Amino acid sequence: MDITTILGLVLGAGFIVWSILLGGQLGWYFDAPSVVVVVGGMFSGFLVAFPLKEVLNLGKIFGKTMKNNEFDIDQIITKIIELANVARREGLLALEEAVSEIKDDFLQKGVMLIVDGTDPELVKNILETEIENISARHSKGKSMMDTFGSLGPAFGMIGTLIGLVAMLQNLSDPSSIGPAMAVALITTFYGAILANLIFIPMAGKLALKSNEELLIRNVMIEGLLSIQAGENPRIIEEKLKVFLPPSVRKKVGTQEAKSDNG
Repeated sequence: MDITTILGLVLGAGFIVWSILLGGQLGWYFDAPSVVVVVGGMFSGFLVAFPLKEVLNLGKIFGKTMKNNEFDIDQIITKIIELANVARREGLLALEEAVSEIKDDFLQKGVMLIVDGTDPELVKNILETEIENISARHSKGKSMMDTFGSLGPAFGMIGTLIGLVAMLQNLSDPSSIGPAMAVALITTFYGAILANLIFIPMAGKLALKSNEELLIRNVMIEGLLSIQAGENPRIIEEKLKVFLPPSVRKKVGTQEAKSDNG
């Protein structure tokens, strides 16, 4: 569970409610017609922008913002070094026994391609194509959140215009102008909150998670091709550690690799 997403939403909502209570009443900021215009308009615009099969995946997209990536890059590098040591001692065919212990489908596919004796260039092409497809799926999810983020303020403004038109129709009653103006502005308030507290930050979180996963996939490709080329595990370890920040590099590697270096 990615606690920062939930924490950010809770804190953001809390600070907004707190600021409202410091200067007024919470009830002033609730208006059912404004909710209908903004939320209903956003969802309607979303339906226009995306086909039904993508709309049905919306729950999964939200779920991804709440989850951490399944594997850390340092864990993946450690696993690749373990595989490199097995291949160096027992040969590439011995990696087939290690496949069942690999939880990641992408890494598992790469190992099987190597075990099957697939040409290195073909292995690289197959795995890079898989990465392109992963990136495309991630981009689609991010675009959904971006769409919501752009529709929120837009329908907030539409609701404000609707409220202003209604207010101008009743200018003969000066006492109704203030409350009517307040209601008209609430829709902009709703749209801005939904866009800037929820959907735009979620789009950014999805982009960050996508970049992290794609980096891990590229590390896998580099490691697998190095194993297939018969490179020394110590060399492979140093090549892959380049992808890590200096503070993490000392923690990576199998005990066997570390003893060899010693």
